[in-house]
Amino acid sequence: MTNLGPLRDSVLRIGEVTEVNGRTIQVRVDKNKNASDLLFDGDVLKNISVNGYVAIRKGFTTLIGKVEGERLDDSSLRLPPQTAVQKTDKNRRFLSITLVGFIDLNGQFRGGLRELPLIGNEVFLVTRSQIQTIHELVEETRPSVSFAVTDAEGFEIAFPVDGLFNSHIAIFGNTGSGKSNTLARMYSAFVAALSKRNKSTYKKNVRIVLLDFNGEYSGEHCITKDKKVYKLSTNKAGDRIPIPPQVLSNIEMLSILSDATEKTQKPFLRRAISLYESVFSKSNPKSYFRAILKNNAVRALQMSDKQRADTILDYFGEILGDEVDDHDVRDGLEWHNTSAGFYKAGTKYDFYAQKPELIPDTNLYCLCDSYEFDEDLLTQLVDFMYIQLVNDMLSNRAQNEHIAPVINRLIGRRKDIDKLFDTTTGNEFWSSNFVVISLDAVNLDMRKTIPLLLAKKLYQEHKATQNKKALIIIVDEAHNILSTESARESEEWKDYRLETFEEIIKEGRKFGVFLTISSQRPNDISPTITSQAHNYFIHRLVNQKDLASISSAVSYLDKLSEEAIPTLPTGTCIFSGVAGQMPMTLRILPLTESVRPRSSTLSFEQIVKS
Repeated sequence: MTNLGPLRDSVLRIGEVTEVNGRTIQVRVDKNKNASDLLFDGDVLKNISVNGYVAIRKGFTTLIGKVEGERLDDSSLRLPPQTAVQKTDKNRRFLSITLVGFIDLNGQFRGGLRELPLIGNEVFLVTRSQIQTIHELVEETRPSVSFAVTDAEGFEIAFPVDGLFNSHIAIFGNTGSGKSNTLARMYSAFVAALSKRNKSTYKKNVRIVLLDFNGEYSGEHCITKDKKVYKLSTNKAGDRIPIPPQVLSNIEMLSILSDATEKTQKPFLRRAISLYESVFSKSNPKSYFRAILKNNAVRALQMSDKQRADTILDYFGEILGDEVDDHDVRDGLEWHNTSAGFYKAGTKYDFYAQKPELIPDTNLYCLCDSYEFDEDLLTQLVDFMYIQLVNDMLSNRAQNEHIAPVINRLIGRRKDIDKLFDTTTGNEFWSSNFVVISLDAVNLDMRKTIPLLLAKKLYQEHKATQNKKALIIIVDEAHNILSTESARESEEWKDYRLETFEEIIKEGRKFGVFLTISSQRPNDISPTITSQAHNYFIHRLVNQKDLASISSAVSYLDKLSEEAIPTLPTGTCIFSGVAGQMPMTLRILPLTESVRPRSSTLSFEQIVKS
């Protein structure tokens, strides 16, 4: 039998190592290996070129390198030429190669460096089987998903489920570069793989919520048919997110909804909630709250500060309901400027400060004694805030101008909150373990508030599972809520929002909470968030600030891959992260029309076709 080993090596050999400088290797190419293609055993082999791989043999070890550049050098011929051939053959081809890993004794590719080559080591073209080995990310026995192929060779890439999806993922790229297809394709494969493996335990132990700012993923078949879509709207009646009543009365949730400041307004809300809980812990909450109202009414009618007294009476009007106007609250009350106090109208100055026994006969006192709780939870909470503010003002504990804005903001959002949240019992947010929150019909204020509220709530609840279940939070168009440049809100509120998501991405992994973000403006997103991702899918980016942000965040992105980002075609991305051994240029397989996100570019040919 003919031994093809030496013949194969002679064909595949391209040169030898001439310089070793850390991970960068210089290789001198043999003179007869400068053609673009090579023929071997009836097959056409593509010769080495920039962005290709080479195998460097050092004894029994095979080191793998990636070609980052090439040059011509005639410095090797220093003596005067002796022949006609030497006169014309002065140039030698040199390759600049970066080591990316090695193939171990078991035939598995391992990223990183174990040893360096020696000068004189032979360099060979990699075979198709070696290329496949280089791109194998998953051991055969481990669960995997496939949704991409290598851009150059077209090899299918299998990603490890453990390594990709139990990590934080960032998908970046300009509009129209293929981000939405990547996100949908990736999670379609993930859901299908886990459902096939064990559907019941997948549904029980894995929860996914997708925050969809543009309504791209709400289609019936997009990602998975087995999902719950909340199509929210602040303009018309739409779906409402079910939350337990106690969640809305939680200090953190209430602070988010009202944009409360940390040092002044949040402590006030905490006092109001404490009062609410105290009242409803009594055997007769309504009678107890009426007693509080009447007690504060007595104190208010004995005040000597007219401005504060008028403000407090205004708040009583708000508490006592829409059917009670300012005239009803002040009916029978007169103010004496000289004596500085309220007195009973129609009398010769029967001041309530001197005769408190007259107060139970006032209309204000009678209205307090007939107060009824509103069925709406948020209206109840607002009433408790007003009475807490009244109590604080009477006790000189708070300044009205500092506290009133937080109540007004909550009142201003009350209609939106009623349209977006359902606090009735019996409804379950996780009616499916895959939930899509569609925010395209929600106003700007609530588009920033809802993701923060949900992320905070779900994260806190999930921490109690003690790392026995998984929660994946997907934020599409993440720059909408993770931007560091927003001018529509206070710095304090913006910092609180960013800190919430930064805590999730820094600490969530310990509790089984993983964040996936997709954005066309990585430079706008908090650097803490972009740098804490474990795996990156980088589509075309052309803005210099975005490119600089990627360069600083993705430390293991090689120079060649980084320079290719502005010219990547649609659907092609550079993958880099802990799930892979090295950066790879991939083509994400396109989804069919029926299951793809609604993010396609409008075609004028289609809308004006005859």
